[in-house]
Amino acid sequence: MRAATWQGKRDVQVIDVPDPVIQGSDEIIVEVTTTGLCGSDLHLYEVLGPFMSPGDVLGHETMGRVVDKSGDVHDLAIGDRVVIPFQIACGTCFMCRRGLQTQCETTQVTEEGKGAALFGYSSLYGSVPGGQAQYLRVPHATYGAIPARQDDLPDERYVYLSDVLPTAWQAFRYAEVGEGDTLAVVGLGPIGDMVVRLATQHGVRVIGIDSVRERLARAQANGADIVDTDEADVVTIVRDLTGGRGADGVVDAVGMEAHGSTKAELVQMMAGWLPGPAARGVMRSVSVDRMAALDLALRIVRRGGTVSISGVYAGTMNPMSLQDLFDRQITLRMGQANVRRWVDDLLPLVEDSADPLGLETFATHRVPLEAAADAYDAFQRKVDGTVKVLFDPRATAP
Repeated sequence: MRAATWQGKRDVQVIDVPDPVIQGSDEIIVEVTTTGLCGSDLHLYEVLGPFMSPGDVLGHETMGRVVDKSGDVHDLAIGDRVVIPFQIACGTCFMCRRGLQTQCETTQVTEEGKGAALFGYSSLYGSVPGGQAQYLRVPHATYGAIPARQDDLPDERYVYLSDVLPTAWQAFRYAEVGEGDTLAVVGLGPIGDMVVRLATQHGVRVIGIDSVRERLARAQANGADIVDTDEADVVTIVRDLTGGRGADGVVDAVGMEAHGSTKAELVQMMAGWLPGPAARGVMRSVSVDRMAALDLALRIVRRGGTVSISGVYAGTMNPMSLQDLFDRQITLRMGQANVRRWVDDLLPLVEDSADPLGLETFATHRVPLEAAADAYDAFQRKVDGTVKVLFDPRATAP
């Protein structure tokens, strides 16, 4: 089969790899019909390369049709259309029963001290082949695979249940805002964009913050006030818009590759060019994350407010004033999205005939999988209006 593979820093290649096969109980093979390019994939493209190996199959936003299954899978039939969450969870362990599927005790990558295994996401999370490919093997399929209940709805309605929708929904919920409150969203890539849509649907006033004009325009079209970080004093504007207090909640939808963190960026870049073992050691022990987005989030949240972190961080922190956080009574919530926990909340929006979140037009680019190298490059450089890319593994090369 054809698959998008990591071959080195900023080097994605679509090559032939072996077809996946059933390896054990409770597994299915999915023929992939749509698979997404996520902002988290860019971390592998750039910063987390030391934890990748040449030939690793990328991707963790996947849907398709079941083409094979192990004999003990009874709730799914050949031909069923399914969405696959980005994390692999059993559904029965202590953590899964508490809605913490990203901490699944059955698939935890204990040798790395990490939570649940993830599709297509480095040795830190199990080196499981990902879904930017023609086929995907899915372990723990009875619990993990989400049936697409309405076969007449396009993939664009369902595929975002794999990551974007639950990640944005959890970020919104963790920010602890309600109708009439103000939520600031730092970073208007796919997750931040979807947070804006979910929040405005729930009567929350949104301030969208970014430096990319196309992304700001999308947020504004969905009801957000917008602030361009290149042209404005964000802290002053947010305070002016909120009676001097700051936002009730803030979502950091950027994470470890925030612009404006020059020294940390230099450390990350230098580590990325070191040989694998040396680079992994640097990333684990001395790497300092680019904290500009989180620093901003902490500055614009009001006293007693909550900062919700959905952007991925992987290194260590810059010095942070615990005195200030304590004095201002700030709550921090964070983590990978627990996909299955939120599916029942989101399905009504996904299947609503009115498409209230604009899912069918959410992707800015839908391209053949063979175009993956160019898509990664455009997304990483934020050019050509690239906000959300969907790949079609069945389409011919451009």
